Amino acid sequence: MNLDVDSCYAAVRSRDRRFDGVFYTGVRTTGIYCRPSCPARTPALRNVTFHRSAAAAQAAGFRACKRCLPDATPGSPEWDVAATVAGRAMRLISDGVVDREGVEGLAVRLGYTSRHLSRLLTAELGAGPLALARTQRAQTARVLVETTELGFADIAFAAGFASVRQFNDTIRAVYDASPTELRGRRSGPRTPGAVDLRLAVRTPYAGRALLRFLADRAVAGVEVASVRDDGSGSYARTLDLPHGFGTVRLELDDLVEPGVAFVRASFALQDLRDTSAALARVRGLLDADCDPVPVGEHLATDPGLAPLVARRPGLRVPGHPAGHELAVRAVLGQQVSVAGARTVAGRLVAEHGRPVDTDIPGLTHLFPSAATVATLDPESLPMPRARGRALATLGAALADGEVVLDRGVDRDETRRRLMTLPGIGAWTADYIAMRALGHPDVFLPTDVGVRHALTRMGSDDTDPAPWSPWRSYALMHLWTSLEDEN
Repeated sequence: MNLDVDSCYAAVRSRDRRFDGVFYTGVRTTGIYCRPSCPARTPALRNVTFHRSAAAAQAAGFRACKRCLPDATPGSPEWDVAATVAGRAMRLISDGVVDREGVEGLAVRLGYTSRHLSRLLTAELGAGPLALARTQRAQTARVLVETTELGFADIAFAAGFASVRQFNDTIRAVYDASPTELRGRRSGPRTPGAVDLRLAVRTPYAGRALLRFLADRAVAGVEVASVRDDGSGSYARTLDLPHGFGTVRLELDDLVEPGVAFVRASFALQDLRDTSAALARVRGLLDADCDPVPVGEHLATDPGLAPLVARRPGLRVPGHPAGHELAVRAVLGQQVSVAGARTVAGRLVAEHGRPVDTDIPGLTHLFPSAATVATLDPESLPMPRARGRALATLGAALADGEVVLDRGVDRDETRRRLMTLPGIGAWTADYIAMRALGHPDVFLPTDVGVRHALTRMGSDDTDPAPWSPWRSYALMHLWTSLEDEN
């Protein structure tokens, strides 16, 4: 993204919240950086610089504003959906790959040398992988400082810092405050391993539609959902994370406050080093980094879609925290109803999932690993033998790394590899790309629900090409329109 000074300054002067997270403003006279909607007095143009990322602003010597809290702003939607190296790298950095595997590990995953990757990221985002990871560590540390009773030494290592000194120096540099000052005065007890926080999302946010989608597909043992009479409610699930397991409970409702609002989330983690990974994966589940305003404006230009967009402003594409789980469930859902797929998945979890103890009633298992799925006997599965063989083959491809389903992969290449597997057709590969890989531009023309929705619109011969690059969101509008009364 090229940062045009005049355009950026116009956004800052108007305090346009839609640009929060798209760029950051550094103020030379105060030494702080802000998001565009900061309520503070607008600085003179000669005193500001604009940066592509919070990490770039920090690398330039600016500290986070204490008033607008730019580190709490969602990441740029361009990072979240981009198929570029920078977009893929940002998703992996958010998941904590640099902390676990180093810059070399990140580079290997992306297919570059570490030196070339650093050049690419610096050119694209204004900061290299270490600076970007440093910003991620600082954000994670702040969450732990403010929401747990952990000692600062424990927080330092849980957030990925190499030493307590590095932790202290980074917190002071980024927030112009010591860890003690950040912790401040708090009320109420904190539970060890529990992290309660608010996840920033751009608004409007159709939380009730997301909740209904997840509730309809909730697999017993892995997920539970509770929907109130007004359509709001909660969704919870188990998480299989790099250092252990965890759970998350989300409170979902429609959010219409202009700009940025918050989804309440409660995490319980076996190992707090998984905070970054858990946060990144749940943000993907929520499609939290989508910018709904341009998406809605684009889709509303279609006369058939316009009423659906107006009915559910801010509709999101539900992601998934575990690519292998989503892929297995996609195969289970081939040519059966949503309820039927949920039932078969529940039996699979009960028989082959890993039992875990949680504090949330109904959450009893982790979904079976890819290696476990690979060992299943197709003859013993409650499905046609061909589909059972496809399931075992898919599990083997995921277990040995032939197919990788995280948000750092090349989506087109991953789709090609999926399509080479027996029993994986276009519908399955594209559904996996949409939900597991966060692809914003997927359409399923053969889907029965899509065809039904188009027929109800009186446009079953509609060409979805004009809906690009947001066809995944058009697809969700079509699916959810089936819930409306005739």
